[in-house]
Amino acid sequence: GGALPDNVADLKSLHDAGVFGFKAFLSPSGVEEFPELDAAQLATSLAEIAGFGGLLIVHAEDPRELAAAPQRAGAKYADFLASRPRDAENAAIEGLIAAARRLDARVHVLHLSSADALPLIASARRDGVRLTVESCPHFLTLTAEEVPDGATEFKCCPPIREAANQDALWQGLADGTIDCVVSDHSPSTTDLKTSDFATAWGGISSLQLGLPAVWTEARRRGHSLDDVARWMSTAPAALAGLDTKGAIEAGRDADFAVLAPDESFTVDPAALQHRNRVTAYAGRTLYGVVRSTWLRGRRIVADGVIAEPSGRLLERTDRP
Repeated sequence: GGALPDNVADLKSLHDAGVFGFKAFLSPSGVEEFPELDAAQLATSLAEIAGFGGLLIVHAEDPRELAAAPQRAGAKYADFLASRPRDAENAAIEGLIAAARRLDARVHVLHLSSADALPLIASARRDGVRLTVESCPHFLTLTAEEVPDGATEFKCCPPIREAANQDALWQGLADGTIDCVVSDHSPSTTDLKTSDFATAWGGISSLQLGLPAVWTEARRRGHSLDDVARWMSTAPAALAGLDTKGAIEAGRDADFAVLAPDESFTVDPAALQHRNRVTAYAGRTLYGVVRSTWLRGRRIVADGVIAEPSGRLLERTDRP
């Protein structure tokens, strides 16, 4: 669900209908029908959500910090990076922590990019603030130093930052400050990815490549497949309250990806199953070849061939 400036009265009924959480933007989303919340609106929405024990999930970039940053159109990635500074994330997260602390509310920070916020997050959680945090494959595997000018397939908000920042994000994963790794899958048609970073669509598609991308970097850094499964499956399922997902054990759904972890492949956009095959991973060699995918004990993908869709609507198990 969405937390919008004018839908506070609808949040409880949406929750009762089975919505898992409510997304909010603190700065303009770039999508006209999904406006951001100002400070007063955020406080009102969060108080309402806290009242029924719901979850607010937040795109955390502070609009004042963004407005103060230099805004230059053009193809230079350095200019785009300067326009979305770490301070925008840090300030927004600091404000969310204060609100969550005051209201004893559950808040989840989406797609963390700034590692500078990790000490704030860790401190708040030690104090009992009910805060969870995710990062994404692109922040953990791609770096600002490697983004060519004009290559807007790398554009996302918040942005891909420097290698040193990435190292700190991995440390946050290792010590548990970052709870999970999720795709933030944001597809785009080619025409929306113009060479101007200021106007190009912001988003990276990671569904098909997220597992091998994260595994490639995780294995290089000495992490195990167990770690990756915890970050990308167990923790997200727990966050959403999906008690039939996220673990291999009796009573859970038999959902599996059969992986050849030591085999590698080179990303070819033409081979992607994404409808829009724009990718920041083109030409990269990744470890972890998915041989088949199983959903509730039924094989739905084998050697790249997809069976007929068989998804079901998932609902919270604690609905009234």
